[in-house]
Amino acid sequence: MKIPPKHLARWAPWVLLFAIVIFWQIICSALNVSEFIFPSPARIASQIYEFHDEILKHAWRTLWVTLVGFGIAIVVGVLLGFLIGSSRLAYAAIYPLMTAFNALPKAAFIPILVVWVGIGVGPAILTAFMISFFPIMVNIATGLATLEPELEDVLRVLGARRWDVLVKVGLPRSLPYFYASLKVAITLAFVGTTVSEMTASNEGIGYLLISAGSSMQMGLAFGGLVVVGAMAMLMYEVFSIVENRTTAWAHRGSQNH
Repeated sequence: MKIPPKHLARWAPWVLLFAIVIFWQIICSALNVSEFIFPSPARIASQIYEFHDEILKHAWRTLWVTLVGFGIAIVVGVLLGFLIGSSRLAYAAIYPLMTAFNALPKAAFIPILVVWVGIGVGPAILTAFMISFFPIMVNIATGLATLEPELEDVLRVLGARRWDVLVKVGLPRSLPYFYASLKVAITLAFVGTTVSEMTASNEGIGYLLISAGSSMQMGLAFGGLVVVGAMAMLMYEVFSIVENRTTAWAHRGSQNH
């Protein structure tokens, strides 16, 4: 029985993940690796079950803080991307500065943010925002800036203004770029939140990692990493579903393969 390529692609990540976990467990068991150095999947699972209430509390904090920062990143990224992509002057003036800002290590901003807004959700939200808005901005700007001149000329002949071309043609055309950027940016947002929580918070998965590491509960620390990865994968899948339902026209050629 031949498995359809679509179903094969859907299950491939889970099969690979299962194989990695089994191999990981075998290595830890065969070599008798200490749980204080590298815990086995079984140990991580038991720690997640044992501390599930605490993990859920910290995970919820990390999730909503990340989503707030990510929401701000979407607004700022779309606005800046629209400005940069619709104007050659803005592209020349703003894009190099944003590239330089993106190259700065965001962890270095956390002590500054603590001074500005105090310890707590503020630094985490702002760090999630700073680390995730750039991919959104770049993809929106790329989608608008690469609009075919011939298409724009035809629309101008038909009476469309520059604003009409950007809003009615440029933005819809940028949607595949936009969703691609969201799937990248949401994972970066979780990184920003977790890093900030490790140094400037008494809640969240980042705080849990530091607390578990200092008490040598490596299984719990790895469990926190698993939870962050699971939340990032969940949000990635949400955006994939929304993308497939709103931009199917952009993928119809690849769906036949």
